[in-house]
Amino acid sequence: MEKNQKKVFQLLVDNTSGVLSRISGLFSRRGYNIDSITAGVTADPRFTRITIVTDGDDEILEQIEKQLDKLVDVRDIRVLEPDNSVYRELCMIKVEVDSADRPGVISLADVFRANIVDVAMDSLIIEITGGQSKIDAFLNLLSDYRILEIARTGIAGLQRGTEGVIWFD
Repeated sequence: MEKNQKKVFQLLVDNTSGVLSRISGLFSRRGYNIDSITAGVTADPRFTRITIVTDGDDEILEQIEKQLDKLVDVRDIRVLEPDNSVYRELCMIKVEVDSADRPGVISLADVFRANIVDVAMDSLIIEITGGQSKIDAFLNLLSDYRILEIARTGIAGLQRGTEGVIWFD
């Protein structure tokens, strides 16, 4: 039996209304799961870059790639391999803290190069960026405190170097 694996797909699509809905609909119609999805306009406003993290065995992942490639809005699709790509994620965490706990949480944030972006009488909001493992490790250490809310963006990624850069005229 084949083992499930995670794969990061990067799509370059036409920046048109409904494109994200069509792509996510493809996943739901076929019963595929999306672990994370991020989208944003590129340097060229005609196009949007979408990064999708999903998992499955080799056959399922190959099928996902083929189905995505058939969509009319999709101009380019590639797999971002970990050895040849840079991945980052943004996470914001609201932690309940009193004045006695505040210095410990701030010190922990400093170790992870996270930023305190809001301070209230009874809570802090911390912003951290990095790879998923860094964010997961930070959240694990914060488990000694009461986490009130978490907002994670999901992975955004780019292939290293200039090879494979797509230009449209």
